Amino acid sequence: MVKTYTFDKSNALMERARKVVPGGIYGHQNPIMLTRGAFPSFFARGEGSHIWDVDGNEYIDYMCSYGPIVLGHRHPKVEEAVRRQADLGNCFNAPGPLWVDLAEYLVSITPCADWTVFAKNGSDVCTWATEVARHATGRKKIAMCSGAYHGTHAWCTPAPAGVTSEDRANIVYFHFNQLESLRHTVAEHQGEIAGVILSPFRHDAGHDSELPVEGFLAGVRELCDRNGIVLILDDVRAGFRLHLGGSGEFFGIRPDLTTYCKAIANGYPLSACLGRESLRQAAQEVFFTGSYFTSAVPMAAALACLKELKAANGIERMRMLGEKLRDGMLAQARGAGFEVTYSGPPAIPYMTFKDDGGRYDRMKVFAGECSLKGVYLAPRHNWFISAAHTEEDIKQTLAVTEQAFAAVRAQFA
Repeated sequence: MVKTYTFDKSNALMERARKVVPGGIYGHQNPIMLTRGAFPSFFARGEGSHIWDVDGNEYIDYMCSYGPIVLGHRHPKVEEAVRRQADLGNCFNAPGPLWVDLAEYLVSITPCADWTVFAKNGSDVCTWATEVARHATGRKKIAMCSGAYHGTHAWCTPAPAGVTSEDRANIVYFHFNQLESLRHTVAEHQGEIAGVILSPFRHDAGHDSELPVEGFLAGVRELCDRNGIVLILDDVRAGFRLHLGGSGEFFGIRPDLTTYCKAIANGYPLSACLGRESLRQAAQEVFFTGSYFTSAVPMAAALACLKELKAANGIERMRMLGEKLRDGMLAQARGAGFEVTYSGPPAIPYMTFKDDGGRYDRMKVFAGECSLKGVYLAPRHNWFISAAHTEEDIKQTLAVTEQAFAAVRAQFA
């Protein structure tokens, strides 16, 4: 008997939340981004590659908390490290030994890094990296790709409510994969650009992912070197899913500053910025602090996570399983008569229907059908494979996606 997914408890919680939280749930987890009536708003627990909502519905998880879960929910080695540290304490008047241990480990696995700092969110370290670039160069402007997401701070937030023109007065833009566009921007602001910040591949929400074309990243590196510009790689989303030494190693570029968050601690709150020796003094002089930046429990989680990712060959596993999912879904799309775009690296995939024309109507039906049958993936955001996914998960997922393609065909025939 096929279980029917209902969301009574989730909906009741949302009604309560709306009374005491603006919008009930805000940001990228706002249910308005999903398919109405097909997704829960609240979750109760997770285990490995599966999650359960507050109504008891079970899902194979392809969002991984929008990226942080890289080894799987409640990974035993990570949780054991967390328990050991939690028994000793978490937040003190100064850092614990793990502050040094984790910094040493990150530097040891990152070929372009000589030092690191820690924070809590991707926004924290991306903004701080731009400040280090400004202080190191004595320049004001930061160049970023149009439409790119580097956090929620005023200079880069995609939702401009509350943002003034002054907040973005020193931000200039270029287009990803268009080296001539960056050359033009640099020439237009000659001697004024402190840093270029970009992601290793384009993964803007609501757009097909775009891998760097041949020569683009190398050209960015050369242009920055020639003009004394600090190159910042925002690896918050992709970090530790493509290469243990950073996505720059995967794509063949070594930045001056690299920012991490999401997968660094398998769901525990931590971010980091790693940098070159030439920027150490500037990093030391740009004020950066937070009461929880030195918290020991997330650092224990991060050290256990990264070591296990290496020991278990987790990155290769995510690639292999991602390829199986991609190949299966593309075959299903062809069989159902759909033209789809399946983009991004196998470990960080995304699919859209070419006939949707940017409206996501078909994707919302597809993702909603998947959710109601126990496969959780978003219609307007890239997905994530974790090292906890199994071949059986992929098999079950493909059985569901085949039905989802059929549902889209029935509605849009």
